[in-house]
Amino acid sequence: MPTDVPRYWEDYEIGKKYPLGSTSFTEQEIVEFARLYDPQNFHVDAEAARASMFGGLIASGWHVAAKLMRLFVDNYIDTRTALGSPGLDELRWLKPVRPGDTLTAWVECAAKVPSKSKPDLGVIHEHWSAINQKGELVVTVKGINMVRRKPA
Repeated sequence: MPTDVPRYWEDYEIGKKYPLGSTSFTEQEIVEFARLYDPQNFHVDAEAARASMFGGLIASGWHVAAKLMRLFVDNYIDTRTALGSPGLDELRWLKPVRPGDTLTAWVECAAKVPSKSKPDLGVIHEHWSAINQKGELVVTVKGINMVRRKPA
């Protein structure tokens, strides 16, 4: 994402969609992530997952969120001006992510406000979305990003 010119708060356009790229999920990484962080049967045991309401192994929603965060850092934020996030307003897992799925994601600048207490930063409200290879909407996120403002 980095270019020669830093992207400041003023450079983000409300309504503009920024592509984040794509990421795929393998059975091995789904199971490995889940064993460490979300060891529910439908994430770690293929046989138990087949008997579950999902009918097969699915990725943890936290795994999906982590991989989207990687795309966000690699393809959207400018590390020279990004100042972190105070959190998310909403995270929705709309469809299961299965082994072999590829998600393509984007983020839209939904709103932006200057900081009242810190004039050198602004806040951006963002809506993230990801679809699978079938074009189905899989996950949505409403997030907040703090970004450095242009120097005076």
